[in-house]
Amino acid sequence: MFLELDGNGPAYAQLTRALKASILSGRLQANTRLPSTRALALEVAMSRITVLTAYEQLRAEGFVYSRVGAGSYVNRLQTSPPLHLLQSEPIAAPSRYAKRARAQRDPLIARRHRGLRLDLQYGEPMTQPALSTSWARELAHAAAYTPLQRGDPQGLLALREQICRHLALHRGVEAHPSQVLITNGSQQAYALTARVLLNEGDTTVLEEPHYFGMWQSFAAHGASLLPVRTDREGLVCSELPLQTPRLICVTPSHQFPSGPVMSLSRRVELLRYAEARRSWILEDDYDSEFCFESQPLAALRSLDDGDRVIYVGTFSKTLFGSLRMGYMVLPAALRQDFINAKYLADVCNSVIEQAALAHFMESGGFERHLRHMAKTLKERREVLLDGLRCHAGARIQIADSHAGMHVVIWLREYSHAQLEALIDYAHERGLGLYPIGPHYHARPTAPGLVLGYGGLSSMELQEAAQLFGACLDAIDAQMIRSPVESLSLRRHSG
Repeated sequence: MFLELDGNGPAYAQLTRALKASILSGRLQANTRLPSTRALALEVAMSRITVLTAYEQLRAEGFVYSRVGAGSYVNRLQTSPPLHLLQSEPIAAPSRYAKRARAQRDPLIARRHRGLRLDLQYGEPMTQPALSTSWARELAHAAAYTPLQRGDPQGLLALREQICRHLALHRGVEAHPSQVLITNGSQQAYALTARVLLNEGDTTVLEEPHYFGMWQSFAAHGASLLPVRTDREGLVCSELPLQTPRLICVTPSHQFPSGPVMSLSRRVELLRYAEARRSWILEDDYDSEFCFESQPLAALRSLDDGDRVIYVGTFSKTLFGSLRMGYMVLPAALRQDFINAKYLADVCNSVIEQAALAHFMESGGFERHLRHMAKTLKERREVLLDGLRCHAGARIQIADSHAGMHVVIWLREYSHAQLEALIDYAHERGLGLYPIGPHYHARPTAPGLVLGYGGLSSMELQEAAQLFGACLDAIDAQMIRSPVESLSLRRHSG
């Protein structure tokens, strides 16, 4: 324990003042157990009687309390935060990166309804108790048998081998473990791609609409971002720029968030474009395991004869969000540069978690989990869609892609202001709705919502759809009552 004695007066008084200062500054927080008198005496080179006297003084003044047989603990005090925490004057951005990062949209926009009972949050995987039990067992096994040395920056070989088998079986991607890099989720994959490929000002194409987290990552890095329109066949390749972009980012298997699958002809066109201009393609295959109506197309990477595609996958969607684990399949020319960037970013991922995941995949547990999850998600999707059709009817247009963990609905008869009123009104009644607008660079012509169904049971989804219809009824009633009131719903209506 670091204690600064001032040298004034008896030793017990110096020690008392030093402990008070540590408590008041917050270095010793409430309910922290103090060292035993014997241990602290050895540490500060004082007699045990001196330490005991200081402790008794602190107890008398209310700074600490005792538990019989358990020692002395710091009391909870009404103290003010240190002055540096109260400083209200913001400083100028300390770097160009910090300035750009400050300018990005709210990174918590996808979490605006935390704590609501009926939260239609998108991007969150389905929770199931059996998975928690299996994962705890795998972690315990890995902790007992995994070497304690720091891991390979590229990732545990056993996990990279299992990923290659998974990709060959599910995505048609033939990869060698030497091409795979383990990351802390997709977001780190974007950051590493920016570091390796982009200088400030380099042109990067993103789909319109797009995942705002990807936009934020590349914008903060200083890329010149160019949104390119998507339609029912995915990215409109004919609208790609004549000036060569350094990087093109796509979600071809399930366009996020709008849903279309990129057609085979567009995939071939995109690959030819990238090869002719020596551009790189980042393929984010974020939830391709969940396709409900037909056999999914193989990944774009499987068609990549020119080795221009950087493939990104994640376990945060297939398992659980707190598992920050993803992977990249890298072009040969970029492999070492990405490994270098990963090492400089965080050295490596947790070896124990990698070993647990590798064994979970090897034992067949991951495959069983995916089959169960796909079956349950399909059932939940049907419940939500049936409920929306029943309670909202023709007032909404469902743009469903028969895949993934979310649906998009458009409210073309309503204004953007009315959509915000609907979201606020629903929030007050315990229903979390999420606008599609943040995923557009330019605001879409019609308001829409991105609704996730992975986190709620079928019964909860039925209730959510019914409540959504009731909230829409309230907006409609407000529209009829007064044209002025249609712009926002008064808090106490309904």
